Amino acid sequence: MTYGLICLIAILALLIVMFTAISFGAKDLTLQTVWTAVFHYNPELTTHQIIHELRLPRVLGAAMIGAGFAVAGALMQGITRNPLADSGILGINAGSAFMVALSFAFFPNLPYSSLMVVSFLGAALSTGFIFLLGSSTPGGLTPLRLTIAGSVVAALLHSLSTGVAIYYDLSQDLAFWYAGGVAGVKWQHVKLLVPILLLAIAGAMMISRSVSLISLGEEVSAGLGVKTNRIRLLGIVLAIILAGVGVSAVGSIGFVGLVIPHIARKIVGVDYRFIIPLSSLLGAILLVIADLGARMVHPPKELAISLMIALVGVPFFLYLARKERRNLS
Repeated sequence: MTYGLICLIAILALLIVMFTAISFGAKDLTLQTVWTAVFHYNPELTTHQIIHELRLPRVLGAAMIGAGFAVAGALMQGITRNPLADSGILGINAGSAFMVALSFAFFPNLPYSSLMVVSFLGAALSTGFIFLLGSSTPGGLTPLRLTIAGSVVAALLHSLSTGVAIYYDLSQDLAFWYAGGVAGVKWQHVKLLVPILLLAIAGAMMISRSVSLISLGEEVSAGLGVKTNRIRLLGIVLAIILAGVGVSAVGSIGFVGLVIPHIARKIVGVDYRFIIPLSSLLGAILLVIADLGARMVHPPKELAISLMIALVGVPFFLYLARKERRNLS
């Protein structure tokens, strides 16, 4: 099967799951009503308002953020040569969530655009600290040390976030960020996050060839003229943007960036010129399906998306960790 056909199938699958997610919810709507509301919106009809103002931005946000998390994971795995790399496991999401907790405590009326910047700063600071901690031991930074450092920093930041929430009585406000969910995504959020995520994903695609060479090893990439430090720094910045923007909108959702790049790699091989675009499509599909599942398991109540993702992500992480341990032994 050619790469173009694989992407076409993924695009069609994404469109189908998005249309399905828009169609189902607490209120039953016919497919004809959904189609009309999407393409011939009438603001005077209540059913059209439900679709256009609630479900459509929610599904679009889920698709874009899922794509962002998946591409962030693919970049981290490529530039660190660590198959366990993921914005959640490496503590990037925890850094964003911690800064969001601080902003809720000290600046409760912060607009979403400013919250996005705060989330990005939290991701950047936690990432810098993780790399510093992982490379401070004798022997330098290794994939295993990076994973351990990320897990330690993530646990620390989650504990600090919990402490801030308890001290400032923010438990209910931060429950959304801990659990993760796209119910709060509105059109004003979509208009801000979509251009940023699209630019960051485009940037990831532009450096995808160099990421492929770096993933083969330091000596190989340097011998082929790749400026490894520059590409690695750019890749980390793009991953921080993708993860930080996602966390600012839907909270700390892990495992998307861990699972999806591995699935894409199984389908198209080790070339990141193919892995990154396919990861973006598969990540969008996964998060839209997870959101739909969270809504449909026990309607009208909703489960946390992070729970739905963890049902897939935790066993997959344990499988990869066991596989890596066998490879090292």
